[in-house]
Amino acid sequence: MSQRDRALGRRLLFPLLVLLALVQGYPIAFAAYISFHNYQLTALDQVRWVGLAQYQGLLDNPSYWTATRNTLVFVGGAVILELLLGLALALLLHWPVPGQNAFRAIILMPMFITPIAVGLMFRFLLNSQLGIIPALLRPLGLDVDWFGPRLALVSLILIDVWQWTPLMVLFLLAGLEALPTEPFEAARVDGASSLQILRHLTLPLLRPVILAAVLIRMLDAFRVFEYVYAITRGGPGERTETILFHIYRVGFLYFRLGEAAAMSFTLAAVILILVVILFYILRRQEAWA
Repeated sequence: MSQRDRALGRRLLFPLLVLLALVQGYPIAFAAYISFHNYQLTALDQVRWVGLAQYQGLLDNPSYWTATRNTLVFVGGAVILELLLGLALALLLHWPVPGQNAFRAIILMPMFITPIAVGLMFRFLLNSQLGIIPALLRPLGLDVDWFGPRLALVSLILIDVWQWTPLMVLFLLAGLEALPTEPFEAARVDGASSLQILRHLTLPLLRPVILAAVLIRMLDAFRVFEYVYAITRGGPGERTETILFHIYRVGFLYFRLGEAAAMSFTLAAVILILVVILFYILRRQEAWA
């Protein structure tokens, strides 16, 4: 690009940057401000500077660490299952078969439903007394309490897998269809089996797409809130209380907005570190390719 084109690009971006500064800059700056203050909605006349005390207090907050652990378990379980199922479905959908486009459209439908609606739907489907799924399993001798202490978090993971595996399929299927055909034709001529082609060609060539899909899904899974709010409200006990729901509880139910802001920035820092690591891995994979 010429110097004139770059200058024009900067001028065209300037209104957008101003708009983003107004819409996002002030809320972020205010949240940073109150994270260093004892800011409570019920005592606005007693707001005072506490510095890093609220960040240090998180280290001794067992509920915060329980919510963090639940979030990490949720993110790890959901993303791994979605990757494995998404890869299997993408490989199946990549084969040319009659009615392929219709099946693709059907399998992508769950991700177009709002998460709060999905949460309410499964709240009734898995209800131990009135739900259809427990009623179908009961004659088989399986009396399962899906939202009990043992299975509540697992149930939320499976609900997330049901809704967002199609997104993983979409990414991986696009990656599969963009792969060059010459290496696969050469491998078949040399007598390579389907498993060898998958292991030594498909997966290595698809690695950048896999990492990008995992990154996007991981960032979204960290923000899980709707399922918890619609189904369990963090219970039983704190078995399903994720970090975002814990921030909501502290900030909007207990009105301790300063503490909630400190938790939010801590979560943002953790996500940023993970993003940098994954981007570094992705760049190295692209360099090797």
